[in-house]
Amino acid sequence: MIDNGLEHEQRYVAALYARLDELRAEAEEQLAAVRRQSVGGTHQSRTERDTFARLYEDRIAQLRDVTERLAFGRLELDGAPDDDAPHRYIGRIGLRDEEQRPVLLDWRVPQASAFYQATAATPMGARARRHIISKGRDVVRIEDEIFDETLLTDGSEHQGEGALLAALRAQRTGRMADIVATIQAEQDRIIRSPLAGVLVVQGGPGTGKTAVALHRAAYLLYSHRDRLRNSGVLIVGPSRSFLHYIEAVLPSLGETGVVLASLGQLFPDEEATAHDAPAVAEIKGRASMADLVARAVRSRQRVPAEPQPMNVNGDTLVLDPATIASAIQKARDSRKPYNEARVVFVKNALSQLTRQWAEQLRDQGNSIDDSDHPMLREDLRTAYDVRVALNTAWLPLTPQKLVQDLYARRQWLAELTPGWSPEQRALLFRERSAPFTVDDVPLLDEAAEHLGEYDDVDAARQREDKAQRKRDIENAEAAIENMQVGGIVDAKTLASNFAETGASRSTAERAAADRSWSYGHIVVDEAQELSPMQWRVLLRRGPLRSFTIVGDIAQASAASAAPSWKRALRPLLGRSPETDRWRLEELTVNYRTPSQIADAAQEFALAHGLPVTPSSSVRASEWPVTVVDDVVAAVAEAREADAAGTIAVIVRPDSLRQVHDQLRQEFGGDVAYGEDSLLSAVVVLTAQESKGLEFDSVIIVDPTGIVAGEPRGASALYVAMTRATQRLTLVGELPPAPA
Repeated sequence: MIDNGLEHEQRYVAALYARLDELRAEAEEQLAAVRRQSVGGTHQSRTERDTFARLYEDRIAQLRDVTERLAFGRLELDGAPDDDAPHRYIGRIGLRDEEQRPVLLDWRVPQASAFYQATAATPMGARARRHIISKGRDVVRIEDEIFDETLLTDGSEHQGEGALLAALRAQRTGRMADIVATIQAEQDRIIRSPLAGVLVVQGGPGTGKTAVALHRAAYLLYSHRDRLRNSGVLIVGPSRSFLHYIEAVLPSLGETGVVLASLGQLFPDEEATAHDAPAVAEIKGRASMADLVARAVRSRQRVPAEPQPMNVNGDTLVLDPATIASAIQKARDSRKPYNEARVVFVKNALSQLTRQWAEQLRDQGNSIDDSDHPMLREDLRTAYDVRVALNTAWLPLTPQKLVQDLYARRQWLAELTPGWSPEQRALLFRERSAPFTVDDVPLLDEAAEHLGEYDDVDAARQREDKAQRKRDIENAEAAIENMQVGGIVDAKTLASNFAETGASRSTAERAAADRSWSYGHIVVDEAQELSPMQWRVLLRRGPLRSFTIVGDIAQASAASAAPSWKRALRPLLGRSPETDRWRLEELTVNYRTPSQIADAAQEFALAHGLPVTPSSSVRASEWPVTVVDDVVAAVAEAREADAAGTIAVIVRPDSLRQVHDQLRQEFGGDVAYGEDSLLSAVVVLTAQESKGLEFDSVIIVDPTGIVAGEPRGASALYVAMTRATQRLTLVGELPPAPA
């Protein structure tokens, strides 16, 4: 029989919260003490103080964000003569008492794995598993799973599904909740798999792919902190709404140093939200666009067709095309990026022009020797005609300028794409003033890779940053010794928080602002949608090729999406026949979608030839899939039935505004649309925007129109049908299977 009931667990959990409050108070006192320090007027002293303040602020934030369901499980272990702790409590973070004895194990440590993986057949040293269900700081229920039959008494039951099913049936709030208390065995195995290499997690809708990916990120940050602390982890999602949906999960697991980015946010200082039309997106996503960008950069170096006279301080100097051609070739031979090679070009051109002018002045009877060359060179460098001539031959460029010109200059694009049809070129044309789209981001990044730093100032700043990094590490070592905090932080971590302004920045903040940053690990959600060009961006962000790639090929609806993972990963891994360069894990249990909805969606997908990964739902809901003819009535019924539950109305892109206005007229401010509307009672969105999200009720308007109106319409509708956790209503019949 398992001893210690609800009252005992309440006392234990209360003690854990008391300890959590003590630790937070200590961190707040340490922060206050650091802020009170008189550090003098030196820059280094101020940065040290501010950096230690940041460390304590991060610790306070961690202790604040993990308070909900702090402890959620307990293992009853096989007794051992020297074991004075037969119970092992599992929670969001690890806690020790004042004597440094563990009182709560972090869910990520190896000793906690039995909580997720133990079974009666393979108990892993556990006799029983207890789920502790809390509300706030109060324990409201406990559930036991018995692995050792000797613990059972007459009338006892082997239970344990209640915690999972309660979590699955809970109403959605517009924000994703963690699943740390209910991780299942197949999920836990994937979460704890090795850091190195490319891991692909394939699973149908509702199998917990996103949750597994986020918990894996938290696990890797904990288990490989030395490696990932200074390089960071990047999590890439399909949209800003998706990021808003998941943003609270990692902080609730004790991790705040992660960069969250949508595909439109992967280029610093540009945030694209709009998508191109499918035909345009398909062209921009092709791998061949990388070659087009390279040709575009190279073509911006031009040799004049004939000699050019230039006025320099009243003298006429003739610029010979051979001078420009020679300088261009020497710059190209340097193999530096375009803007950096331009420095070589200008230096060589000015050197040749200086010798030419000196010789011309001597021929005119002037006394010129080598000591005069620096002065002549400076006069040439600042002369208007010379600057115009050199810029015409090799103009400094930003990625934005290059891509804008590529789209807007029809003749230039035609010269660069002799094998394209006029219709294909017409798809890319747009005015320079048009905003960049999500599909432009890979082209901007590709251009930046070829162009390099924009000017000498950027290059000099990069060199100074490297030198400053070395100085900061040396200063950090001294600071750690002076402040006696060697057990809290190492020198490299402390140095990473030093900043020129004295204000500290986290690894995540610095990484997000630096296009050339190399992350230690990258998590990609809804990865089946990525184009070859988008994969190239991620490869540059993760050259170590340590990836967790999550998706479902059957849900691929983007025009550039690949039909298989092997094809999708080709830009990341190349065409090597090796089979050990990536590994596949499949999730086969549908936790989100009730069986009647999952069965209807799977039947539709199979009928339309989608490569569905078979999965089984763990539950059913009380509502069958229904077909109606009025969206207003469907929303009204869902609002009445679901009370505070979330409702999504999924429509074709071209009817988004129309349906929104119709519902807004009826239900007022409770209706919203767009990427920032997830906290509204009724959200109107497209199938593409719904990717990765979940709602209590989903109402799909014009299913046939969704299938007919998008390049991969069947996949889009399959996505839409599988967003519901309780109810699915169709406004219009499903389209028949293709003949």
